[in-house]
Amino acid sequence: MSRQWIRNSTVAVAALSLVATMTGGGIAFDRLTSVVTSGACPQLYVSPTGNDQGKGSQDDPWKTVAKARDHIREKGLNSENRMKCDVTVNLAAGDYPVTETIEFTEQDSGGGGHQVVYRSADGPGKANLVGAEEITGWEPHQDGIYKAKVDPGQSFHTLFEDGKRSEMARYPNRTSEDTHAPYLFSVLGEPEKEAVRSWLYWEDGDWDPAWDDTPEGNPLKDAQVTVWSGGSWSWFTDTVPIIGQDYRKNFATLQHWTRYAMVNSRSGSRYYLQNAMAFLDQPGEYYIDKDAGELYYIPRGDIADVTIMQPTVAKVIDVKGASPEKKAHDITFDGIGVQYSDFVDWYRSGWISAGDSGEVHKYPEYDRQIEMPRNRFGAITLENTSGITLTGMQIRDTGFHGVYALFANDHLTVENSLLENLGADGIKVEGGWPGEGDLSHDHMFRNLYIHHVGELVPGDSAGIELMGTGDNTVEHVHVRHSSRYGISLESRPEVVDGDQYTDNNTFRYIKIEEAGLDSGDMGAFYTYGVANQEPHPIKNTVDQMVIGDVIPDPAGAMPDSGTRGVHMDAGGCGFSFSNIEVGETTDQSYQSYQCNEVTNGNWEDGFDAGQMEYDLIGVTDTFPYPVPED
Repeated sequence: MSRQWIRNSTVAVAALSLVATMTGGGIAFDRLTSVVTSGACPQLYVSPTGNDQGKGSQDDPWKTVAKARDHIREKGLNSENRMKCDVTVNLAAGDYPVTETIEFTEQDSGGGGHQVVYRSADGPGKANLVGAEEITGWEPHQDGIYKAKVDPGQSFHTLFEDGKRSEMARYPNRTSEDTHAPYLFSVLGEPEKEAVRSWLYWEDGDWDPAWDDTPEGNPLKDAQVTVWSGGSWSWFTDTVPIIGQDYRKNFATLQHWTRYAMVNSRSGSRYYLQNAMAFLDQPGEYYIDKDAGELYYIPRGDIADVTIMQPTVAKVIDVKGASPEKKAHDITFDGIGVQYSDFVDWYRSGWISAGDSGEVHKYPEYDRQIEMPRNRFGAITLENTSGITLTGMQIRDTGFHGVYALFANDHLTVENSLLENLGADGIKVEGGWPGEGDLSHDHMFRNLYIHHVGELVPGDSAGIELMGTGDNTVEHVHVRHSSRYGISLESRPEVVDGDQYTDNNTFRYIKIEEAGLDSGDMGAFYTYGVANQEPHPIKNTVDQMVIGDVIPDPAGAMPDSGTRGVHMDAGGCGFSFSNIEVGETTDQSYQSYQCNEVTNGNWEDGFDAGQMEYDLIGVTDTFPYPVPED
């Protein structure tokens, strides 16, 4: 259900202040009242047809957000002693190409209790920051394949046709666009190689001998493998370049170690190959010849009628203060679309072993939990911030995370927003290392619809993933279609209570559907290593949550233990669950140690559906975008 965009500032104050009063949060009332005097407040204007040499007025707007940001800095419009009300940058409807990340620092903060606001002036999602550029100059190649020149120095790792993600040419092909299966399985080529992480052995017949390198060339010179490393464990996926293959012993050598070994006692690891001309045989697939700077593609539609976009940035917006003591603060992004961002050439979740970061930490085991420095980004990335608000946003077609809040962030609000078709997590919050300071806290994630997460990183993907962060509220959230989790809260089981910073989180009015589509040993709602020490006082609450069926795609041949509705893993204690309904699973509806409280869960006798507030679960009637069809 859509709402009409409120244009009159006085009406907006009345409506929004009423919502703030009724819901107890979001946009502060003292901020809203300043809008009443908006006639005296700085109003700046940006338009796709504007000119950065203009005046930034409604009649002579600038062309870029960066110009408006720089003007505010240069004129001191946001200085602490000058701000009497919000400074507003009005973005007219249209696409704004982003060829370099738009950066905000502590210089761009609000002051005097007021905000610097960047808003879509014509309604939610109408002003769209586009982190990609069109590829043109297509020429016929053969068999329905077209090719175009691309800049060898400007690599990219995902592609889009008419706003829909295209597939890096792969083998074997997917059974459908919504699944990652089918897979090949690694095997134990030599008994002493069970623990290897950089050699992938294949079964006779799985790899075509024509792919072997010869003096004339190597058909797999640009190829990668995406693998659920760990044998039977379906926990994380690695995407790793292949640097050579040996058909005498049926194995390939990978450029980097995978997170886990390729084989364990129960199974080999599921994997598929990608990015080779030999695999290019389906509409919507592409192959990049990196040396030649050539892109080969089979379009879904007529090549003359489609628009094919390559990402230009990994981060579209980056908000970063100079330090935890010098934060960027009080900046609002209102109703803005953020579309397209890039991925990476190889990916592994975390370091392999404790201490691998090369830094001394109280709990070096957290090295295995946190993203490595090369992978710390999202389409919107925040670090060293306070009081940043993302409201009415449409974030889509990302290479990696949609919103990524790293280390020292507090009072982040993401509300009334649509996040869709995400390379990894919808929203990911990572606090600092345990026991070294409570850096991430007091966030609000409210009225969000998040769907199709983990399109490039199916392992460990979640609609919302919270790590080392507490005092947060997650409410009126609908997560749909995830290879692994819907919502997760994580620390490490080695961390003692008080050093985890994962207390006092509230989850309510949550709906999760189509989770666990490609993984096992999981829960649609999941925790890991939280509150492990007795007596496990209740510090986190979950109320009014509906979880649909949690059934893996049978074509994936997932070898792990089953899927669950709620899984409190490696401790996962100190929770109160009330009014929870879980659909069909392949394992338990609820798995936990005896350290949590449950009231009115439908896996227990006496479940009372009359206590469920179904009409309030998921996004509310004020959600500003059409709710995507299931």
